[in-house]
Amino acid sequence: MLLNELDAKALTEKILSYVTAGDAQVSVGSDKLSHLRFAANNFLTSGTSVSRSANVTVWKDGKRGSASTNDTDDASLKAMVEQAEKIATNAPVDREYLPTLGKQTYNPTRGYVESTANLSLADRAKAVSDILADMEKNKVIGAGFHSARVQAGASATKNGNFDFERSTNVSLSVTARTPDGTSSGYFLRSHYDIAKLDTKRIARESIRKALEGGNARTVDPGVYTVILEPQAVADLLGNLGFTFNARNADEGRSVYSAPGGKTRLGEKIFDDRISIYSDPWNAELPGSQSSQGGLPSDKIHMVRNGVLENLVYNRFWAKQKGKEPTRGPVNTIFSTSGPTSSVEDMIKSTPKGILVSRFWYIRPTDQRTASVTGLTRDGVWLIENGKISHPVKNFRFNQSITQMLAPGNVEMIGVSERVGGSEGGGASASLLPALKLKAFNFTSQSEAV
Repeated sequence: MLLNELDAKALTEKILSYVTAGDAQVSVGSDKLSHLRFAANNFLTSGTSVSRSANVTVWKDGKRGSASTNDTDDASLKAMVEQAEKIATNAPVDREYLPTLGKQTYNPTRGYVESTANLSLADRAKAVSDILADMEKNKVIGAGFHSARVQAGASATKNGNFDFERSTNVSLSVTARTPDGTSSGYFLRSHYDIAKLDTKRIARESIRKALEGGNARTVDPGVYTVILEPQAVADLLGNLGFTFNARNADEGRSVYSAPGGKTRLGEKIFDDRISIYSDPWNAELPGSQSSQGGLPSDKIHMVRNGVLENLVYNRFWAKQKGKEPTRGPVNTIFSTSGPTSSVEDMIKSTPKGILVSRFWYIRPTDQRTASVTGLTRDGVWLIENGKISHPVKNFRFNQSITQMLAPGNVEMIGVSERVGGSEGGGASASLLPALKLKAFNFTSQSEAV
């Protein structure tokens, strides 16, 4: 059973009553996760799990200890607190300790929808059944994962703060593959409101990509003009709003570092049409009402018109630097001040380039240059003379994100839409557009479909 606000408050107060240490922070959570998995054009598994958890962090004479449990009876909660205090007794002094927050005021962000929380198995099965029928009709083999999650939880401090929040999310990822196994298409979307999850579009796009991706040819790796569909952009930039770490920049460990212990704040790093910000109350992408450290979240621009406007200071680092702690980010929103273009218009404007559906297995290689590596997957096409010429085999890429978005490299920008990174399976999302980039670095070929 999920926690309501009264139950969560009672539970946090109970845990705090067991604490003898000088300071403490507790959190309690409840989670309902349900899914329907399908493969080979058949239903495969369906299930629902419900869980509760609790965590406590205590500071005893400036020393920290933490413990957690998934049993919330009195004996288990007492044992959890005792374990945390024992750990604190034997721990070194926490040099970054700050007293926990006193009472804060939070502005709810409304990322919870009752119909998503109570999604019926029959409705879900009907949506997936329609997808499987489309797969059979188009003679492709479909697989996918329909997942819904509702979370409710709270945090509280010994100094009087309390924060309760609940959220919902439903996602659907679909892969369609031709029977000969030579072509595949993938599409993923998620939403907090089940009524806004377009399952027909997800199926249609995955099928289309599979049917149009057959007989892929080999193209030499190199530097190409690229058009990245929103999914590919999400795979690369979905967490971009959370990468503006002030401490990393101040300590010379970031692409936003400058010589002499300085940062690049105020410098134009990105194309001047690009703004990147966080807005907890965005109607399409509500974020959490609390940000890092439990501070009430607020709207904040990280990049405005290409200029690095803010770096993120946690409470400790803000105190070290004599600044205010940052009340965000809690989501990533990419906006443009210039005209927007459709993917079709981007293709028409391209004499030669590569169209990428999505990326996979992306890993950082150098945080000082914001460089990453990864692979293309599930649909790559060569563009010639403003038209799709033919599918091409997959590539490995190595690319600096800041160079990719730098002035002079961004040619066209689409309308931002809600899309999550494919490696996360729709667990989180951002508002991101399709992009046409002048230069993108493909370093080798990949034989995977």
